[in-house]
Amino acid sequence: MNLLPSEDDIALRKVAGDVARRFGHKYFAEKIAAGEPIDELWNALAEVGFLGVSLPEEYGGSGGGLWQLAIIAEELAAAGCPLQLLVYSQSICGNILAKYGTEEQKNRWLTGLVTGRIKFSFAITESDVGSNSQNLATQVRAVDGGYVLSGQKTFISGVEHADAILVVARTGTDERTGKGLLSLFVVEADAPGLSRTVVPTALVAPDKQWALYFDDIRLGPDSLIGELHKGFKPMFDGLNPERVLTAVFSTGIGRYALDKATAYVNQRQVWSVPIGAHQAVAHPLAEAKIRLEAARLMTEKAARLYDAGLPAGETANMAKFVASQAGVDCLDHAIQVHGGNGFTLEYGLTDLWWLARLVKVAPVSSEMVLNYVAEHSLGLPKSY
Repeated sequence: MNLLPSEDDIALRKVAGDVARRFGHKYFAEKIAAGEPIDELWNALAEVGFLGVSLPEEYGGSGGGLWQLAIIAEELAAAGCPLQLLVYSQSICGNILAKYGTEEQKNRWLTGLVTGRIKFSFAITESDVGSNSQNLATQVRAVDGGYVLSGQKTFISGVEHADAILVVARTGTDERTGKGLLSLFVVEADAPGLSRTVVPTALVAPDKQWALYFDDIRLGPDSLIGELHKGFKPMFDGLNPERVLTAVFSTGIGRYALDKATAYVNQRQVWSVPIGAHQAVAHPLAEAKIRLEAARLMTEKAARLYDAGLPAGETANMAKFVASQAGVDCLDHAIQVHGGNGFTLEYGLTDLWWLARLVKVAPVSSEMVLNYVAEHSLGLPKSY
């Protein structure tokens, strides 16, 4: 891995930062408070080709990789506009469709993702399953040349903005292991038999969380992505990019928080000197900066391994783990050095708290990352 950024990466980061700062956290917060989508920012990203940066050129994309999308996502978060939609629409669903979709599916869906005309949501989580995806209860059965989908999902992001949902469902059981056989299906957001309810959370974000109910939804044969019963690998070809994108979601928030904190402690004076001159203020911020840069380096490694077609599961999980901690640390210290001001909406910190804290739980909990590393990296006995 070349530790010196390429000229293209430098230029991409600059343009992405310029676009993000044109809107900034004030715009982001106002849209959320009004319950409105961030359409202006989304359209601006589409205009400069950023929504298709990691998607194939033959469908209108730029043919870049996960690392280029990660640069854009981090710059947005660093400007106070962390966009979850990039994670599940462009990263998870875009990657899966590009790798496993048929020519017809790619022409239908990828061209819309590139222009921002189409948005996807991703549905895997179920309330009684947790991280055990092979025990999913939502099922699809084959009938009359098509399929029927039944079951329910929870904590599904951004369904209110989605044109389609990529659903992970059980299509059978492995007779040898007893584990579920998984497949991936595209379900249009207005499909008959699909209903939804909001899951109230403390998150302050443009995207709501939803519970979805699939009441015997009829699906055509062209709804299947990849091969029947062989959805496990395609699923992780979407989930590893998800871990990288949520990692830069965290590091971007961390950068945003440290920028706010350092500006504040340099100008805020008590007893005739800036409070940043005191080690009790400066040292926690310095430690947070060190952890943040370590997380950024691990995240870049994960993205570059994925783009090179090499195994990226270990580094993607590690990146998500260290980045989620670094993001929370940076934001927490930024709030602390602001004192009471840190809790006011005017200073633009406290409203990001639950978004930063979320990444320690989702898309995979820190505990499950440790289980993965213990088993796969250290060769320890499986603990679950």
